[in-house]
Amino acid sequence: MSRLKPKLFSVMKTYTKAQFLKDIIAGSIVAIIALPLSIALAIASGASPESGLYAAIIGGFIISFLGGSRVQIGGPTGAFMVIVFGIITEFGMDGLIIAMIMAGIIMIFLGLLKMGTMIKFIPYPIITGFTSGIAFVIFSSQINDFLGLGISQVPSDFIDRWKSYALNFLKIDLMTFLIGALTLIIIIFWPKVSKKIPGTLIALIIASLLVGLFDLNVATIGTKFGTLSSSFPKFQMPTITFDLIKLLIAPAFVIAFLASVESLLSAVVSDGMIGSKHQSNMELIAQGAANIGSAFFGGIPVTGALARTVANIKNGGRTPIAGITHSIVLLIILVSLMPLVQHVPLTSLAAILFIVAYNMSEWREFKGLLKSPKSDVAILLTTFVLTITVDLVVALEIGLVMSMFLFMKRMSDVSDISIKNLDFTETNHADGEKAYTNESKKYPSLDGVKMYQINGPFFFGAAFKYIEAINQLDTKIEYLIIGMKHVPAIDATALHSFHISLQTCKSKHITVLITGLRSQPYQTLLKANMIEKIGEDHIFKTIEEAVQMIKNNRETK
Repeated sequence: MSRLKPKLFSVMKTYTKAQFLKDIIAGSIVAIIALPLSIALAIASGASPESGLYAAIIGGFIISFLGGSRVQIGGPTGAFMVIVFGIITEFGMDGLIIAMIMAGIIMIFLGLLKMGTMIKFIPYPIITGFTSGIAFVIFSSQINDFLGLGISQVPSDFIDRWKSYALNFLKIDLMTFLIGALTLIIIIFWPKVSKKIPGTLIALIIASLLVGLFDLNVATIGTKFGTLSSSFPKFQMPTITFDLIKLLIAPAFVIAFLASVESLLSAVVSDGMIGSKHQSNMELIAQGAANIGSAFFGGIPVTGALARTVANIKNGGRTPIAGITHSIVLLIILVSLMPLVQHVPLTSLAAILFIVAYNMSEWREFKGLLKSPKSDVAILLTTFVLTITVDLVVALEIGLVMSMFLFMKRMSDVSDISIKNLDFTETNHADGEKAYTNESKKYPSLDGVKMYQINGPFFFGAAFKYIEAINQLDTKIEYLIIGMKHVPAIDATALHSFHISLQTCKSKHITVLITGLRSQPYQTLLKANMIEKIGEDHIFKTIEEAVQMIKNNRETK
């Protein structure tokens, strides 16, 4: 448990005044970047604009205070939008709070069980597939606001949504579209003017001023949501029932999965940028606590936000103080400037989410993966399509199941059972000439002896091959040598097959000898009492030793 120590407490030992000033500046800049993103993501998720800020303030503070990364900035991200929208639509805000609490508990347990490093074993095609799918869903969800189509209730189903867009396409509001397009142009080209001041902030200020000064008939946050609250978020406790827990456990796991993967990927990237090393298990615990905290104060799910983390690093942030500053600045904006936020056009928020979707899409990685083996491409496309057309839960479930079956097949491919006869027989070459095998040359008089050599991990994939080979043994065989020099590990399925093979050999009066047994397989066989059944005197380091025993036995008869 000694390693589970927040980075904040470690870095403060060598903290300086100069770094404090850099962290304050970096945190303030990141807060300005996070402001429109947090509001836009909350609205797109079906929640209130304030809930996005609550998440960034409460969740972001906890992530920085307890986290295992020096520079991680936490808050709402686009990854959650699809799952959050589905939960709120079906179960309301109380349902989301319950799901977030469960997700937080799951993440804390993962951290306490030191499972942080296991996240990296999630197949890359699944991550890219659902990330690209979410990006496309975010893009498609913002068409109505960006074009000003005026659709009061946009269908949640992907196909129906685009049908609705097609039917209402001629209702495009030109002024709304122009304000949205202007926002997009400013965000894209502003970095050429200044990289210090966020383009999203400039775009929102210009768009809001244009709409307000010229009294343009463009929908704003205020026209849709009314007066926004400037008060500090209040503690909320939902009514929790066992039935709700059962219904929300799957979405909770998805939230935990997304938060874990995205936060740890962000931490890895930031490590490379600052030459540091994060504590993955402590980061998971912090992420879990942050989601529980955000839930209790009416926020949406949070995780490590890569774009904001990179902005923090580029502006000089090097300790969790920058992340804490980011939350404090957002709190000041919440209690003092929320009336101004009401004037932000919805089409401008849609433009911001278009940029978020583009950055999430990872289209270059997606394109590159299409050149991978067909099985990986199938997983990528399946996860992508299901994320778009069904939902994220189903996409992840099926993607993971497909990956497991693919893993089983590949393990079967790399594991092999080689059959070698140590009976002085000859083998035919392709040209018809006969030659003794290497094994025959070594052991020139061992009739009635069969050798099976297992190559690679002896897992479930190889177990079936092994049983088939054992069943082929005839009654003329007296000894079976099983070479396991190249077996690094053995699993439960293979262990069961091993047990069956011993019974089969016993029924055929075949003596089993094991050679080259390594540490993990030996310990596994020992715990399962297989060593006792085989006999310690039938286990050898080399084939030569096993052969010598056979010769000795035959000489004494």
